[in-house]
Amino acid sequence: MAKEEMLTPEEGPGSSDEAQAGAPQTAAETSEVPTPESAELQALLTDARSKADEHWDQCLRLQAELENLRKRSERDLSQAHKFALEKFAAELLPVKDSLEMGVAAAAEESATVEHLREGSELTLKMLTSALEKFKVKEINPLNEQFNPEYHEAMSMQERADVAPNTVVTVVQKGYLLNDRLIRPAMVIVSRAAAQPAGGQINEQA
Repeated sequence: MAKEEMLTPEEGPGSSDEAQAGAPQTAAETSEVPTPESAELQALLTDARSKADEHWDQCLRLQAELENLRKRSERDLSQAHKFALEKFAAELLPVKDSLEMGVAAAAEESATVEHLREGSELTLKMLTSALEKFKVKEINPLNEQFNPEYHEAMSMQERADVAPNTVVTVVQKGYLLNDRLIRPAMVIVSRAAAQPAGGQINEQA
């Protein structure tokens, strides 16, 4: 019976190098070594994120400022609408006082037409001055050419002494506010006199 040969560990199936090659690698062995390119990309990404956060914060601040500006503008506009006539009303108060004084004076026994007329003229001057301060301009186109943009014709009169389309009577004055028409002048306009039905007869000698 043949003697069986004993195999030494070195002579067993697979050498030690082969065993090491087949063994699993550790995490340290499998991790990649950072390259200069990847480090630079990481730095750029970090910088981009930082700038994005900074821009977002700026956007939020600007949005808050715009919202505050909108609210302040709405509040100012509301106040302007509410008190737009405050100065104009203050100018009209003396006119009202003058009218009340005139009414009281007319009730007195010593009142005369002359005194009432003088008081009325003074009150009218005060009112005209108040209107002029607020750019209210009077339209009184007497003896002017008719202008449909500022005048409204009530009727026409045949007139031989003035040119046709001339304002011969102002029934009611018009007014402008900052050169914008707020009421046209009501006027009577002239037209050419009608010719006699038979015309002119030429006499021959």
